[in-house]
Amino acid sequence: MSSAMFHSPYSTQRYLNPAKICLLALIELYCEDAVGDEATLPVLEFITSHVLPDDSSLQPGSPSDKADKIIDMVSSIAAFEQVLRPHAAAVGMPGRSVWDVFLQRLWTIDSLHVLHSFLNARSALLEPSREHLRRGYQDMLPRESAIVMRLSPGSPFAVFVSKAAFEFTRLKFQEMATLWKQFVVYRQPSAGYMRRRNRSFSRLSFDSVLLSNEPDWGGENTTRVAEVVYQDMVTGGEKAAIPVTMDDLERLLDFQIDQMQKFGTRIPKQIEKKFRRFLDDAVIVPTFRHYLSFLDAWRRGDYTASLEYMHSYFDNTVLDPKTPYHPYAMLNMAICNAEFGCYSEAVTSILQCVTTARENKDTQCLNYALNWLYHFTQQHPQYAKDIEAANTLGNGKEGLAYLRVRAKDVGMWVLCSAALLGEAKLILQNGESVASAFAKVVRSSQLILQHDLETMLGSLCSVTIALWDRLGLPVLSNADCHHFLSWTREDAIVEDEIRVVGRLAAHLAAQGKYHEAFAMIEGSVDPAALRTYRVRSYWTKTRAIIHATRELHRNNLSSASQTIRQLLQEKSDEHLEPDLVFTVDALHIDLLIRQKDLSAAFTKVQSLIAKSTDGDISVRIRLMLLKAQILIRSGRPQKALTLSVRAASMARRTLLVNLLWQAVGTLADVLVSLGEFAGAERLLAAVIPRALEADGARLAGQLYTSLADARMGMAGMEGGGSSEEERKERMVGAHWALGKADGYWAALGEAVGRREGWAKCAVIMRTVGDGEMGEEYARRYVESRREEERRRGVDAVE
Repeated sequence: MSSAMFHSPYSTQRYLNPAKICLLALIELYCEDAVGDEATLPVLEFITSHVLPDDSSLQPGSPSDKADKIIDMVSSIAAFEQVLRPHAAAVGMPGRSVWDVFLQRLWTIDSLHVLHSFLNARSALLEPSREHLRRGYQDMLPRESAIVMRLSPGSPFAVFVSKAAFEFTRLKFQEMATLWKQFVVYRQPSAGYMRRRNRSFSRLSFDSVLLSNEPDWGGENTTRVAEVVYQDMVTGGEKAAIPVTMDDLERLLDFQIDQMQKFGTRIPKQIEKKFRRFLDDAVIVPTFRHYLSFLDAWRRGDYTASLEYMHSYFDNTVLDPKTPYHPYAMLNMAICNAEFGCYSEAVTSILQCVTTARENKDTQCLNYALNWLYHFTQQHPQYAKDIEAANTLGNGKEGLAYLRVRAKDVGMWVLCSAALLGEAKLILQNGESVASAFAKVVRSSQLILQHDLETMLGSLCSVTIALWDRLGLPVLSNADCHHFLSWTREDAIVEDEIRVVGRLAAHLAAQGKYHEAFAMIEGSVDPAALRTYRVRSYWTKTRAIIHATRELHRNNLSSASQTIRQLLQEKSDEHLEPDLVFTVDALHIDLLIRQKDLSAAFTKVQSLIAKSTDGDISVRIRLMLLKAQILIRSGRPQKALTLSVRAASMARRTLLVNLLWQAVGTLADVLVSLGEFAGAERLLAAVIPRALEADGARLAGQLYTSLADARMGMAGMEGGGSSEEERKERMVGAHWALGKADGYWAALGEAVGRREGWAKCAVIMRTVGDGEMGEEYARRYVESRREEERRRGVDAVE
């Protein structure tokens, strides 16, 4: 939801402040050609960065830098010194910098009357239009003016000058006097520099009235008058407040709210202290401030504070349920409750939001609410019945089609692109045509490029990655991930970034590169992004999943069990992200299988199959394969045969290539268990070369192990006599397959798989007559078992 929906209902009280007066003086120097050729570009960049609207395409740089520049310029004149001092001026004595000329111009404004004249003459910097000339335009510039060029009425500088001149006419005398005192305090830090440059500069040069009357009043009386007028701020007795205007405050708050809503981040830590003081010195109705505090509390995971700040904000804006703010209040309430796991309250709030938006005919809010509602029901289907009872949306396809058409009608291209990507995801989940999913992705990509929807790049990348993974093309999937992190991460939502990083880390872990995976997670995420509760939570759980995977492969079941229990607790508390749920369940099933608790593993798989009847087809196929593996280990390969054939058929029909190779490997295991060794070998010989393209060490190790079992089975069926050579050849082929499998198990750190392979190799070597090699494999097996028992003893003592 854009921050434009949360503008303060109160009008801006004042636009001008000392920093804007300094910008006007700098623009005047530019029009006088007093800025040297070398300094022209830096000066124009500086003025433009504070004159143009807060648009990232017009003002490149990090969000924290932009906010920091606004605060620094409003707070101190040092921001001007940093830009102007290094460059030489085109006028004045040789060696003078633009900073010297700039200060000289500022210190000529030495009274309220001079400031009034200065601001009154700003409109003279503009080029007169034809209409003004026709009406008899009178030039307000004095004859001695050094202006050599004027500003075109359509230029950004002219718009800024016109705005300042107009706001000057609206100032009351009291406001003008306050502006003068603020300007004196703002300019005062440069007094020491002016005193070194000009010997005639005195302590009262900031006010010509005091300076000219000092001989008549006397020094003591003049000091008393200065203290009464300036409240001792100039002499340093009192710390002056930052001269904050409504314009600066709304720009900064709008910018920060937009960044937090757009990218899901918090206020950068390096400017948070400055920002708080900036807000404390503002004398305004604190409506914006409450909403910003709500977003910050939400991002840091403080549920109680976020609700309190949100109520404080909407108490100042929602005075009547029929006002336009009411549905947005309900939408924010729903999002906040869902974020912290209060799903029933979220459903109630979002349904009220939809109802109110329909009554108010607020199409924008209604479309946002329906889009959020659709994704909520996809992630939490247990609440779909309550929503369907309210008759707000149909099924997934109907709801997305409705949202896409409505968004296109009103020009909400972000929502239209999101609906297209949602349709592509739904097509993949239902196992429908991959070509149709690609068509949706291409249409969404076209909208993103056509309308510059930078924040949708992360969602587009996620769907594209899912497509490449489904087709068994991990090279393209990783290329998309690296391209996203290299070129588009600055414009993407931080949650999309952490998901892409997690995807790359998971791929590295699947190859056994655990060190690189942890380095990817810890080094590729901005530490400032981890201050956001949801991002840090996802980051922590991804690290926990990779840690549990590594410990399972190392057969360190106690450590893996502890980590998996914590992840399961997160799942039971409904704090686990939807895309990590099945990964955690698969780890738990793998743990139960390794603990030889096949009954519990089978019960777990059965319960997941019952819940995933209408879920993602890839999850259903994985569960079928897990069930088949458990049946094979339980000595019931006949029951696993039907499951493996169905899984292979479904994977082939839906082009889930990686699952197809896994299903064929499971089918080969079934055939080996049933004594059909030749058929299993033919299947594996056809599948293994293609499965190696998937770049998964575990799948390759399992397939090579199954191939070795099939060849050993064929060797055992060979008779004597002339077939003795063939029998030996089969056994040598099995040994070769076990060696290839051992290479993949070593990469993964798979302790059990390596030991089983060594035991089989020892039998093969003894059978073919190589007793020495057989003893070597047996020694490796025994040393591995002893090392594991020694590690378990150390862990038990600790």
